[in-house]
Amino acid sequence: MTTQSLSVLYLDKELAVVDKPGGLLAVPGRGPDKQDCVVSRLRQMVPWCIEQPAVHRLDMDTAGVMVLGLTGAAHRHLSRQFAERRVEKQYLALLEGVVSGEKGEICLAFRLDPDNRPHQVYDAVRGKMGVSHWRRIEIRGQRTLVEFIPQTGRTHQLRLHASHPLGLGCPIVGDRLYGAGRDGDSLKLHATRLHFLHPATYRPMEFVSRAPFDWRQAN
Repeated sequence: MTTQSLSVLYLDKELAVVDKPGGLLAVPGRGPDKQDCVVSRLRQMVPWCIEQPAVHRLDMDTAGVMVLGLTGAAHRHLSRQFAERRVEKQYLALLEGVVSGEKGEICLAFRLDPDNRPHQVYDAVRGKMGVSHWRRIEIRGQRTLVEFIPQTGRTHQLRLHASHPLGLGCPIVGDRLYGAGRDGDSLKLHATRLHFLHPATYRPMEFVSRAPFDWRQAN
């Protein structure tokens, strides 16, 4: 497999923080065509990286900040921070439609649709609860810029919370699963901020990544 580049925001003996591009898997999938991912690229760049350094994931189509543990001890410590919800995560999304209201909390239970993988469906009885805080940033035309702060980490959580009628009812621009996105469209969902404690020094660390669709930062 050809070595390809990966944007590294921070690197030491314990961890790496990368700026994942949209369209790249976070971890290897099944089959030889799904081996190129953040983990495989990082392992080629960092000789001491453990085999499975990922402590959280971003959807393939989602871009932004991602942290990985390079040693067994660092991986366990970071994984525990995520499990105990001590990691602060922030996302920016561009939604198709006008969001009413200024801010709120979305609590929806959903599960995998086994007949339509990887699609998730709302299921108040058998689903797992996903919780997200949201804040409307700005409306331009028929699109809304929204900040999400997820409290849980369910698969496709923000995509469902944006699109479902019991959520915001406005799918993320470019979403091919839950919106009107088409092949080749980029999903306008970006992990813009990540805050956690260093697994060895316990020093607070914060990393940010600019969303290319954030018109507030346009030159």
